[in-house]
Amino acid sequence: MDELCPEQPITVYQMFTNSVQKYGKLTALASKRGNKWEKVTFSEYYHLSRMAAKGFLKLGLEQFHSVAILGFNSAEWFIAAVGTVFAGGIMAGIYTTNSPDACLYVAKDSRANIIVVENQKQLDKILQVKDKLPHLKAIVQYSGSLKEKLPNFYSWEEFMGLGLEVSDQELDEIISSQKANQCCALIYTSGTTGSPKGVMLSHDNITWTAHHASRAGDMQPAEIRQESLVSYLPLSHIAAQIYDLWTGIQWGEQVSFAQPDALKGSLVDTLREVTPTAHMGVPRVWEKIMEKIKEGISRCGYMKRKLVTWAMSVSLEANQRLTKDEEKSFLFTLADSLVLQKLRAELGISNCVKFFSGAAPIGNETLQFFLGLNIRLYEAYGMSESSGPHFMSGPKAYRFSSCGKVVPGCRYKLVNVDADGIGEVCFWGRNVFMGFLNLEDKTKEALDEDGWLRSGDLGKVDEDGFLYITGRIKELIITAGGENIAPLSIEDAVKQELPIISNAMLIGDKRKFLSMLLTLKCTINPETTEPTDILSLGAVEFCQRHGSQSTKVSDIIGGKDKIVYQSIEEGIERVNSKATSNAQRIQKWTIIGKDFSIVGGELGPTMKLRRPVVLQMYHGEIEMTPRPPINPAHRSLKPKSKPG
Repeated sequence: MDELCPEQPITVYQMFTNSVQKYGKLTALASKRGNKWEKVTFSEYYHLSRMAAKGFLKLGLEQFHSVAILGFNSAEWFIAAVGTVFAGGIMAGIYTTNSPDACLYVAKDSRANIIVVENQKQLDKILQVKDKLPHLKAIVQYSGSLKEKLPNFYSWEEFMGLGLEVSDQELDEIISSQKANQCCALIYTSGTTGSPKGVMLSHDNITWTAHHASRAGDMQPAEIRQESLVSYLPLSHIAAQIYDLWTGIQWGEQVSFAQPDALKGSLVDTLREVTPTAHMGVPRVWEKIMEKIKEGISRCGYMKRKLVTWAMSVSLEANQRLTKDEEKSFLFTLADSLVLQKLRAELGISNCVKFFSGAAPIGNETLQFFLGLNIRLYEAYGMSESSGPHFMSGPKAYRFSSCGKVVPGCRYKLVNVDADGIGEVCFWGRNVFMGFLNLEDKTKEALDEDGWLRSGDLGKVDEDGFLYITGRIKELIITAGGENIAPLSIEDAVKQELPIISNAMLIGDKRKFLSMLLTLKCTINPETTEPTDILSLGAVEFCQRHGSQSTKVSDIIGGKDKIVYQSIEEGIERVNSKATSNAQRIQKWTIIGKDFSIVGGELGPTMKLRRPVVLQMYHGEIEMTPRPPINPAHRSLKPKSKPG
């Protein structure tokens, strides 16, 4: 604590009781069962959390042992999480996409006494590994009927009934013994560069961050205006957990739960019904929404398409030019009311005043596209180790492609700053974690001797205090010639130049030249979420514009479609023409036969590119000799020996 953040530390229980006093009668949670929305008030939410806490105690939850939760976002997920903390345990979310072995890792590392699963699919994973979990005492299933009655296995209703056998006094004694500096939650990193690490968050980490970071993003307390949001991103990730669960309690927000198939296409339906006031997505979600809108526009008649394109260009220009104090032009107001408002209503975000993006860097093309819809995407930047956002954009702190300003009460510094003002971003504040569970050496690597958290990210700060992330140290490519290259901006430029490209990954570490793996935009199987062989509508249009008749990925790859290959080569050349040095030119590229995905293993649970995994998976393609020239006049793809 210091003069920047003198507030008295409080526990999660204290935060919740403060909110119940203020917001007790307001709706806290809304779940759709069949065609009906079932609502739970803050008072009911609090009492249900107490019942869950008693249920966990009855099942033998020990202090500082965990309850692991494996399932899609739901009221039961929230109640189990809060109930765990009330009971003196540590809540640990497990990604629903995890394999049985990955579930075992988290449950074992966190010494799980109880595992809460959503349904049979998730239960099957735990049944495969439960004999390897020495601390496990019970399993609770919160959705769907139990297929068979196993020992120490409970339905949600049975579990909640167990709480009747534990007295209020027993629970209250445990609650009153809790201290704000004790661990109450574990966030497991997605393990993109190795085994997941359990990030230990204290009561104060959570309650302080829920209070301060959300206000930096201009989230309103319910006494001013009750915020409404839709919960659909993985709650085992810090972004959704701090935004949906803990901030929801802090400010009395109404959280409505999306359907489990939200990311397969049903999210828009939920948004249309709920019409939230704020919405958060990871960059890949915003990209998918962008692609969907583009497809919708391309299906419109000529006049309507022209009208939408005009309105979006007017909005983009106005949003790029406007400062917050300037008057909006008549043309801009006309374009917005005539066209863009209707487009936003179709997406279910007509009541939204705040749109957040976090968990990974977002491309300029996506940011510009949404400015064309008169939507500013406010970037939040932080880590699991900083309890979520350390820098926030919002209505009062916005600059294009910036992560905003440091959260009030937090500090930052840049270390090892180069000639361009770029250095490693380091954090200090009450949001900085306690350490990694069971990993003292990794904790010492993450924190310097003064308690500053090293982010591993490279960034620069402008004269007004806005942060811009330029890359990640671990992702920094150091070529055989010793040149340092941040891949992000080059990858972003390729995707912007070539709308047929879905993923672009730059390769060149310890190599003589840069090469790139590319994937093509394709449709997704709604059942499995796997990429199909069918090109997306936008990708087909790209082909047609360039004179190609291809409609499938397999029509193109392996040099089969020379027209598309030529078009991609020309796009890469346009990117190369802006390179600051010859070492930053892409000398070789190849198209992978399938787009990257979570199920394929190339993307993490929050759709972040798992670079080391991709390098391993596509080692053969990467080491391949350069593809043959497309025509005799084509330049050689061998790397140049000297500039020019």
